[in-house]
Amino acid sequence: MGGKCPHRSVKKRRYSHKTHRRSKFLVKGDDCVYDDLLKTVDEKKPLPLDEDLPGMGQFYCIHCDRYFSNVVVRDEHFKTKRHKKRLKLMLGPAPHNQLDAELAGGMGMPDNGPKLMSM
Repeated sequence: MGGKCPHRSVKKRRYSHKTHRRSKFLVKGDDCVYDDLLKTVDEKKPLPLDEDLPGMGQFYCIHCDRYFSNVVVRDEHFKTKRHKKRLKLMLGPAPHNQLDAELAGGMGMPDNGPKLMSM
């Protein structure tokens, strides 16, 4: 009795690796990327050189918050489904932020209704 289930395959466990879980926490949230996108819409200056980033920090996708090693890889990223979904998300309505979460949880300012006139 016991042993492995014959219907379970190795593919179901492929996302439990440390690198995949770690990368999930290293990216910025949607609301932070949206705020950065609003700040840098009119600014078109070159990115500063940084030796710690891939491609010296020159090949960056602002919508996905990712750096790439060269221009070919970045241009291939622009064609992917993940980038197109992220672009659509950032161009739509503003994503939820911390204030929205607090209001939904009942932690915001109390709403006591309109003030009544006193006599």
